[in-house]
Amino acid sequence: MKRLIKKVAVIGSGIMGSGIACHFANIGVEVLLLDIIPRELTEAEEKKGLTLENKAVRNRLVNDHLANALKSKPSPIYDQRFASRITTGNTTDDLPKIKEYDWIIEVVVERLDIKKAVFEQIEKYRKPGTLITSNTSGIPIHFMSEGRSEDFQKHFCGTHFFNPARYLKLFEIIPGPQTSTEVLDFLNEYGEKFLGKTSVIAKDTPAFIGNRIGIFGIMSLFHLVKDMGLTIEEVDKLTGPVIGRPKSATFRTVDVVGLDTLVHVANGLYENCKDDEAHELFKLPDFINKMMENNWFGSKTGQGFYKKVDKDILSLDLDTLEYRAAKKASFATLEMTKTIDKAIDRFKVLVKGTDKAGEFYRKNFTAMFAYVSNRVPEITDDFYKIDDAMKAGFGWENGPFEIWDAIGVEKGIELMKAEGLAPAIWVTDMLASGNKSFYTVKEGATYYYDIASKSQVKVPGQDAFIILNNIRENKKIWSNSEAVIQDLGDGILNLEFQSKMNSIGGGVIQGINKAVELAEKDYQGLVIGNQAANFSVGANIAMIFMMAVEQEYDELNMAIKTFQDTMMRLRYSGIPVIAAPHGMTLGGGCELTMHADRAVAAAETYIGLVEFGVGVIPGGGGSKEMALRASDLFRKNDVELNTLQEYFLSIGMAKVATSAYEAFDIGVLQKGRDIVVVNKDRQIAEAKKQALLMAEAGYTQPAKRKDIKVLGKQALGMFLVGTDQMKAGQYISEHDRKIANKLAYVMAGGDLSEPTLVSEQYLLDLEREAFLSLCTERKTLERIQFMLTKGKPLRN
Repeated sequence: MKRLIKKVAVIGSGIMGSGIACHFANIGVEVLLLDIIPRELTEAEEKKGLTLENKAVRNRLVNDHLANALKSKPSPIYDQRFASRITTGNTTDDLPKIKEYDWIIEVVVERLDIKKAVFEQIEKYRKPGTLITSNTSGIPIHFMSEGRSEDFQKHFCGTHFFNPARYLKLFEIIPGPQTSTEVLDFLNEYGEKFLGKTSVIAKDTPAFIGNRIGIFGIMSLFHLVKDMGLTIEEVDKLTGPVIGRPKSATFRTVDVVGLDTLVHVANGLYENCKDDEAHELFKLPDFINKMMENNWFGSKTGQGFYKKVDKDILSLDLDTLEYRAAKKASFATLEMTKTIDKAIDRFKVLVKGTDKAGEFYRKNFTAMFAYVSNRVPEITDDFYKIDDAMKAGFGWENGPFEIWDAIGVEKGIELMKAEGLAPAIWVTDMLASGNKSFYTVKEGATYYYDIASKSQVKVPGQDAFIILNNIRENKKIWSNSEAVIQDLGDGILNLEFQSKMNSIGGGVIQGINKAVELAEKDYQGLVIGNQAANFSVGANIAMIFMMAVEQEYDELNMAIKTFQDTMMRLRYSGIPVIAAPHGMTLGGGCELTMHADRAVAAAETYIGLVEFGVGVIPGGGGSKEMALRASDLFRKNDVELNTLQEYFLSIGMAKVATSAYEAFDIGVLQKGRDIVVVNKDRQIAEAKKQALLMAEAGYTQPAKRKDIKVLGKQALGMFLVGTDQMKAGQYISEHDRKIANKLAYVMAGGDLSEPTLVSEQYLLDLEREAFLSLCTERKTLERIQFMLTKGKPLRN
């Protein structure tokens, strides 16, 4: 049957419930968010003479919870206006409304008796055939649906979102005893396609997949850190970005999540996994028990493994349980990996280390390998789902079986034996059957070892994706050290940046020009996209700094003009160019996006023109483009200065959108031109589709613009008065004013005596001149140097 989700009811408005409600609002769904009526009045309500019969009082809990969620950072919602899609109410007055809703999600407290009582009430009102799911993180699903009707049980299962629901991609679906296959298939696809998640169907086992493996990993480290005499700084150094994990690594992550949350799940596993070979690992070490007694839960209580005192971050000494100054951690083994760009390529080196780091990795990885292999088929029949869960739920770049493959399956077993461990029998059976790895890549698709058939089987669900890792070598048609051009098929090329943080320097510029040249000659269109953490952090400011310090102004002028000319080549190529921004898309990355024919942006795109932070204005066409976009919005009898000012402030305040939807508000994405995809995994495929649609519709090369209306002295005067007032009020520094005035001159089109129509090249020349003059300023060089050394802007 065809099932549409237009309206979702969320029962329970705590951190998780409000986050889930916001994410459904993000994708355009109408949401009803309900919670209980408060048991008593607040002091303020009593003073106003209100009673528990008052609607505002009855809905206070849900309204307060939602308001707190909407104020939190990072925000759970793409755009604050989307909150209007959420209607609030209480479970006493408003539960009958759920009969109009397509999906009811229960997110109340983690107590089986309370959940069962909620389901009993829900069943009185829900319409037969309506989806009903629980966002439990560990209560067995089969207990929850006991005593419910056949229709309820058929349409009931667990749907475990990870917190925060907007940002963490894991969406575990846990069937109950009677859940229909149709419901599971629908939720699996809906999670991927509409919610932007990695959907994983798990078995109804304690903590399901993500938390079972994740909590094992953390508890294993808690024991290992004591056994090896490591400090928390050392463990965080070893378990962070060097192995493709988040910067928060282990102990900082626990502080953010909350030690009490972790302990709750670990205790549940200790009680419910008596037959688990690692059962004793789930027993809390003494130092954790002591921290729990002291309420040292992390960020929520002001201290955990780390504690901030004034401007200093102190670390907990696990032996004395006293806070001390942080110690810098360094290991020879890590030094050996500094020249290896990709985390997946470092594992072979890390396990060979002869120092404490090497020993740590051997113990840590082999314990994980043994544990995950023994969880198949207990928690899942297909091991790739464990990798999917760890990547999507815990932010790992590579799952345990991918890491094992990188080290070598046989090498991993050898290391395990040295630690007194052994893999599950199915792993040795795999090797005996002639399969030497868990995964293989064939014809652009990923295959995994299927235990039942003892053969490599295609990982399902890939048809909607284009995975660049799988096609990079076989479909490569050109490359240099910073860029790769691949054939995506059907006449569409892809240009992938491969510089550090995908910054735009000479190699990337060469790649862009080559990609346009090849596409115009033999192909139908071009996508500029990658699947790294970020699209592009902007121009290579180290190169700009070097030229400016050496006063090589002719070379710098040529470099900026080459960048501008390349952006204009994208704009006026003979083929459609689609940019696929995601993650950080800053400065030059934003300018590139603005000059493509269309952007297919991931919802999680943090995009903006941030050049003010390094003391310059956008010099790759960004300042010109914002003036052009303002001009296109001028309407007869409108106050044109107001429109231009909005675009001026987007650059002058270095605004960065916190989602692709916010990018429409600051003018760097355009409605009617650019589109947003929620699932980043689908982005390259969607960008290719858009390139094909434009090509097949009969793409024609645009005519160069000579009709940009600039306002001259009229606008320039307003901007200069404004920057003087900002300086007088001490909101900006003298150098900020100088940069803003340069930008004002460009966006006003100079000091023309009256509004005039000008060409793009006219504005580009003004932009480049302003950029170069700012590069001669000592304070600009200080800002660039500070950004290069400290990674944050300097206000001087």
